[in-house]
Amino acid sequence: MQKRLPIVLLSLMSLVAIMVSCEKIIPSSPKEDEILDGPVEGLSYDQLRRFALGDAAFNNEIFTPANGLGPGFVATSCGSCHAGDGKGHPFTTLVRFGQTDETGNKFLDQGGPQLQNRAIPGYKPEQIPAGASFSKFTPPANTGLGFLELVADADILAMADPQDLDNDGISGVPNYAVLPSYVQAFNNAIALKGKYIHRFGKKAAAYNLLHQTVNAYNQDIGITSSFDPVDAYTRMVIDPEISTLTVNNVVFYLQTLKAPIQRDAGNAEVETGRKLFEKINCSGCHKPTLKTVFSPVVALSNKEFHPYTDLLLHDMGPGLDDGYTEGSAKTFEWRTPPLWGLGLSMNSQGGSYHLLHDGRAKSIEEAVTLHGGEASASRNRFNQLSGAERNAMLRFLESL
Repeated sequence: MQKRLPIVLLSLMSLVAIMVSCEKIIPSSPKEDEILDGPVEGLSYDQLRRFALGDAAFNNEIFTPANGLGPGFVATSCGSCHAGDGKGHPFTTLVRFGQTDETGNKFLDQGGPQLQNRAIPGYKPEQIPAGASFSKFTPPANTGLGFLELVADADILAMADPQDLDNDGISGVPNYAVLPSYVQAFNNAIALKGKYIHRFGKKAAAYNLLHQTVNAYNQDIGITSSFDPVDAYTRMVIDPEISTLTVNNVVFYLQTLKAPIQRDAGNAEVETGRKLFEKINCSGCHKPTLKTVFSPVVALSNKEFHPYTDLLLHDMGPGLDDGYTEGSAKTFEWRTPPLWGLGLSMNSQGGSYHLLHDGRAKSIEEAVTLHGGEASASRNRFNQLSGAERNAMLRFLESL
C-alpha cells in the first residue's frame, strides 16, 4: 500500500513549487543602473518626503475635465509622456508651430506655440494653421535635470565658440530669450540686452525647471497655475487648476531625480568606444563632464557630473531643419541633447529607439549618420571607422 506524505510536507512542497514558478515568471528587481527614476543620493528626510510628493503628482495624478483637463490637451498626466522618467514615444510626440525667426511667434492667437491635438467632449482638437511652420518634439528623459539647471552661465559661454576660433568646425551658441514674469534669474546669470541664457528643451527654450514645468502643465495638459493663469486653448485668464505647492513639489522632484548611471564602464570594448568618441570629436558638442554651482540642496551642490552635452545650440544642417524655431535659435539649430541614459531609452519607448528631436532615428547609428552641419566632420569620421571600431563606439553609447 502506497504511503501518503504528511499534509504539512505536501504544503511545503507546494509552496516551494510556487516560489520556483514565480521566480521564472517574475524577474528580479532591476539594478540601480538599469532604471532612470529615483532620488539623487544624499537627500535629507524632509527632502525625500518632498521628492515623494512631487513623484506622486508627476506620475500618479491623472487629469480629467473634473479636475481641470483641457479643453485642449496632448496628454492627461506628466508620467504618460515620460514613462519611468525616460524618453517619450511617437504617440506622445508634441507639435510646436508658428515661429520661423527671432521676431517671435505669429500664430499665438491661433493656438501657438503648441498644438493641442486632443480635446474634451464639446471642443475640437486644434489644427496647424495654414502657412505655419512646425516641428515635432519627442519628450525627453527627465533624469539628472537638477544638475543641468545648476551649470553656471559662465561655463556655458566658455564652451561656446560662435566664430569657430579653434577651427574645428564646431561653434555653438546659447539661446537667449526673455524671462517669463514668474521666473527669477539665477544668481550667476549673464544677460544680453535683457535676455537670458535658456537651457531646457529641444531648442533650449526653457530657462529653468519651473519654466519647463509650468509650460508643460499649461501646454501639454491644459492646466493653469498661479504662474500662468492663461488657458492655452481659450486664451482666457482663469482660476488656477493646480496648486502652487504641487507645482513646486514637481519642480523639486525633477531637480532631485538622480543622474543616469553608466553601465559596463570597465569593459574593454566600452573603453575603446569612449576613446573613439573623443577621437572623432563627438565630444566637441557632447561634453563629457560639467559641474554645478552652489545649491542649498547639498546633494546637488558643487558636483562634477557626466551628461555629454554643452547645453548650446548647434547648426545641424538642412536635413534637420524643420523651419520652426524658438527664442533666438535658428531653424537649423538644436540644443545638444545629453547622452546619459541613452542606452535605456528603449525601456520607455516601446522596445525600440526613437531618437533625435522628432524620433525619426530608429537606432543610435542612424541618429549619428543623420547629423549634419557642425557635426558633419564627426559623422564622416564615424562612417570611416572599421566595423569593430564602430561597434565599440556604439557599445559605449549604449552604456551611457
